Amino acid sequence: MFLYLCCIEEKPPKRRQMPNQRRIRKIDAPPKIEGFKPVGIKMRQLDKVVLLYEEYESIRLIDYENMNQEEAAERMNISRPTFTRIYKKARQAIAKAMVEGKAIIIEGGTYTTENYWARCKRCSRITTAATPLSHCPHCHSSDLNNLHQPE
Repeated sequence: MFLYLCCIEEKPPKRRQMPNQRRIRKIDAPPKIEGFKPVGIKMRQLDKVVLLYEEYESIRLIDYENMNQEEAAERMNISRPTFTRIYKKARQAIAKAMVEGKAIIIEGGTYTTENYWARCKRCSRITTAATPLSHCPHCHSSDLNNLHQPE
């Protein structure tokens, strides 16, 4: 009869891995509009669905610019799995608004851009520029609402 002796090797406790630092999503340009609403219903009577700027950008890159997800993720400076999650959330928000008759408001999110964004309070156009704007290039009004400053 043989006797087997084995040593039990103690493993160090598993260390919890730190998640990767959240990357700020890069947006090329702001949407030309603030949102959408169903025809024939006043805005104040509607429930709203918020579409974040990075969700809007994912829809623009895939469905308008016809990029694949890998290209779009690279353009936004995020991983492809992160891009997929953002894109899925955007499509769900749009579907909910369409099916349930809700307004879509495009705002907020975790994003950065290389340009300054401003909306003219007179003509409502959004303008982007490398330097801060003092007046609207379309109607020359100085009444601007700054939407974003590059970081």
